[in-house]
Amino acid sequence: MNDTNPPTTAAAAAAEAAERLIAEYRALPPGSDRKREIITELDANAPARPVLVPAPADAEEYGLARVESATVLRVWPPDDPDLRRRAGRALLTALREPEEDLVRQYAAMSLAPYTSDPLVAMALDSTARADQDPLVRDSARFSIKEAHRLQETGAAGP
Repeated sequence: MNDTNPPTTAAAAAAEAAERLIAEYRALPPGSDRKREIITELDANAPARPVLVPAPADAEEYGLARVESATVLRVWPPDDPDLRRRAGRALLTALREPEEDLVRQYAAMSLAPYTSDPLVAMALDSTARADQDPLVRDSARFSIKEAHRLQETGAAGP
């Protein structure tokens, strides 16, 4: 058999599927609920992380897509130091948005892997002590405890 095309591997098929989902995500309008579904489908896909990083900070984005992105960034923080810093800063932007309590709550809850950034650590501390929304305060306290656990186990990242 003289086949010049290599066989499609599971990894290649997964990469192609992720590329299709990313293209679809980018083509959708900000208010589309399908964006949230795509984020869920991309969940642990590391190559998709750069697409998900700005979502929590985008005030024009669908709220549940922002929440889902924050959750993915909490569970799967980027390994790349620059992308990780941008993810933390995007979550901070979401945390500071006064009109979106649910987004703020999830942003606060998702900041634990990003506390090596002094700006994140300070904002999380002040949020835990003084935020007007008790759910956001509690989420920030959760994040602080989680950050300590991650540091103790050596899983805190760069």
